[in-house]
Amino acid sequence: MMREIIELNEALSNKIAAGEVVERPSSVVKELVENSLDAGSTVIEISIKEAGLSEIRVIDNGKGIGEEDVIAAFKRHATSKIKDEHDLFRIRTLGFRGEALPSIASVSRVQIITAREGEDGSKVVLDGGKIIAHEKAPSRKGTDITVSDLFYNTPARLKYVKSLHTEIGHITDVVNRLALSHPDVSIRLQHNGRILLQTNGNGDIRQVLAAIYGKNIARDMLPISGRSLDFSIEGYISRPEMTRASRNYISTLINGRFIKNYSLVKAILEGYKTLLPIGRFPIALITITMDPLLVDVNVHPAKLEVRLSKEMELNELITETVKQAFKKEQLIPHGTAPSRSREQSSVQTTLKLEPSTEPNTYHSQSSRKNTFFTRETLLPPEEMKKLYEPIEQPEEEPLSVPHETEQPGVEDETLLEAPSLEKEDSMEHARMPALYPIGQMHGTYILAQNENGLYLIDQHAAQERIKYEYFREKLGKVENEWQQLLVPITMEFSGDEYIKIIEYKEELMKVGVLLEEFGMNSFIIRSHPAWFPKGREKMIVEEMIQQLLTMKKVDVKKLREEAAIMMSCKAAIKANRHLRNDEIQALLDELRRAEDPFTCPHGRPVIIHFTVTDLEKMFKRIM
Repeated sequence: MMREIIELNEALSNKIAAGEVVERPSSVVKELVENSLDAGSTVIEISIKEAGLSEIRVIDNGKGIGEEDVIAAFKRHATSKIKDEHDLFRIRTLGFRGEALPSIASVSRVQIITAREGEDGSKVVLDGGKIIAHEKAPSRKGTDITVSDLFYNTPARLKYVKSLHTEIGHITDVVNRLALSHPDVSIRLQHNGRILLQTNGNGDIRQVLAAIYGKNIARDMLPISGRSLDFSIEGYISRPEMTRASRNYISTLINGRFIKNYSLVKAILEGYKTLLPIGRFPIALITITMDPLLVDVNVHPAKLEVRLSKEMELNELITETVKQAFKKEQLIPHGTAPSRSREQSSVQTTLKLEPSTEPNTYHSQSSRKNTFFTRETLLPPEEMKKLYEPIEQPEEEPLSVPHETEQPGVEDETLLEAPSLEKEDSMEHARMPALYPIGQMHGTYILAQNENGLYLIDQHAAQERIKYEYFREKLGKVENEWQQLLVPITMEFSGDEYIKIIEYKEELMKVGVLLEEFGMNSFIIRSHPAWFPKGREKMIVEEMIQQLLTMKKVDVKKLREEAAIMMSCKAAIKANRHLRNDEIQALLDELRRAEDPFTCPHGRPVIIHFTVTDLEKMFKRIM
């Protein structure tokens, strides 16, 4: 009887392994450069032809491979980086599986010239994984490896290779991330003779960021640093106005290894909460250092994915570290150059006014002379105080926020009240400079000024931020308060969802939602927590249940956050609402008291700044 189970030969095994390790040309580049880094190289040259399909050549000055080991390096599961099973849980190198070189060689033609310091060099040539030449070579310390005709013997694999531009993009992305994780190594990447990346290897991560993203962006990124008992975080993040349309510009490194982890990216984005527009993402580099015992890197053939211990603790540290970086900054985008240098970004701006010798004007004590503000657009300090007194508005609705005794709800269409004198002390720590109104444009944008120039404020976005912080605080204080429904809510689900919901009914009870079984696969709700905004009760319960089905828990904090955003948008000033000067000043002052006055809850900018120099350049006063 013929055997059905056979042992695959080494050539076929290597091709199967290549399917896991060598997905495309960038996979080859990644494996070869990681080997160079593990060999202690300080200079690495990467030369690509025809997006890597024709040729990939990597030259380094690492320790090289001894003559007695160079053949063994192309055998499956051969590695110098793991000696026993204990090493699997203390991985400190980039390559360790022992599959890369034989897998690459099995689907290409390979030539390697390598030597250890002070020893004779070796040259080995392989074709489809078979050794066809092995001879002595010059004794230059390091390794020079060339991979040619990738996938020549597996034409089916070529079907999955995209356009040359796409493959070059993948290669550049891989090399960029390796350069970011090793700023002390000089790396040069060139394609068909054209240099795509050049780093100097001086250890300055900003220099690498500049080489990849440009000098202006690198200069404007914010450094971050965070610590806990188990984790250390360092890195750079872009300001909220500097965004991209893809998450691909977010790089996460763990113990020097670039990894893909959706949870860590989500934690970074959570730190930007309400500062980013929908569908926009920051440029970020987060370097995480931890005990190798807390991370398992042996869960993915290409070593891109990892399994983390204490992942929730790490996520919280990342989110808080990103948040704290912004607390120290003044995040007002520049009107003409979003990546400008902000030497005074965290310096509190104040404006002192003194009477001018010209009638009806006041000027600022600044280094720029002849900067005047007319009495009609800028009131003296004693007159400004009158703005905090109650304003009679018989002809239209007064500016006000809900009273303490009111239940916050989306039907509140009133505007913001002029701030009270009790809040005046909060101005000491304001993150936004004092602004003085000039006027309003199209009933939508407020024009204001101070000694640093002109400011444009989106009045709807400004009050959205103010209302959002108000509602967020109010909803956060609501405890075990219940609201009975005059008309119960009925909800239907599929059979499998119904069974899961019954299993987690207690989780919903803990957050104030009591489900009563009501017929086949249906529930009825007679009451809900008082913080639910009117008209959104069913939607919020549906969101809670969806969270249960996916995460097996309910994130009330997130739901309250979403409710506060929705309520603030509904209650904020709409466009084409004309405001008096005193109302504008009241809005500016209240915005200045906000914790994060720079964006609305949806991440759109609230305020944009034009310096006097910007304006003078526009009008060609200076060139």
